[in-house]
Amino acid sequence: MEFARTPVAVPEGDAPTRARVLRSILEKGPSTAADLAHLLDLTPAAVRRHLDHLVELGTVEARDQRVYGSRGRGRPAKVFALTESGRDGLAHQYDDLAVHALRYLADTAGDEAVMEFARQRVAFIERDYADLVRDQPDLTPAEALAKVLTQGGYAAGVRTLPMADQLCQQHCPVSHVAAEFPQLCEAETEAIGRVLGRHVQRLATIAHGDGVCTTSIPNLGLDRLDNRADQRGATTIHDKKDGASS
Repeated sequence: MEFARTPVAVPEGDAPTRARVLRSILEKGPSTAADLAHLLDLTPAAVRRHLDHLVELGTVEARDQRVYGSRGRGRPAKVFALTESGRDGLAHQYDDLAVHALRYLADTAGDEAVMEFARQRVAFIERDYADLVRDQPDLTPAEALAKVLTQGGYAAGVRTLPMADQLCQQHCPVSHVAAEFPQLCEAETEAIGRVLGRHVQRLATIAHGDGVCTTSIPNLGLDRLDNRADQRGATTIHDKKDGASS
């Protein structure tokens, strides 16, 4: 079959290494060949050979790397990302049965029933988050949340930016179902906002074709600065009152 034709000879013994390449892209997101070579302790030539094979199979696709700010000379490096077919090959907790079940629930009980189901499904986020921050108080709120989501199958991490943190979920175990039922994403975003005690904004989702689910979290450090400023202001007012009464 034409789809299964391989353009390069890849020994069977290479299958475990190809699996490592796929796992790295899943966990780290779209990656360059150089990044993968460094992370997996392989030569760039070896990584490119595996990537060529995975691209031919339709498991991975090459994209132009996004460049933020001014771009230097030359073409941007290519990054390699999982395709829908590639995600299909990885373990998904939900399948067509879940879609049919939710369609039935929507038809018989309405969209609000679907939303209630979605909220119950992500109840683990608040429960496990509370346990984790109690047991590991040194974690930042975003780090603790990423750990909870990773344990739930989302392969999550945190990207720190000047004004906000970005929660990046490299895998979504319900992406196929969420493509038809966005309530699953909405309930997840609600839960993230509740555990952090702030409004968060979903910037991208795998369910809608993006490579990574990305949620913007206003920088928690800004609150600490505001709190300190409030405390200084309160102290100043208190001092003035004391001075006036003396």
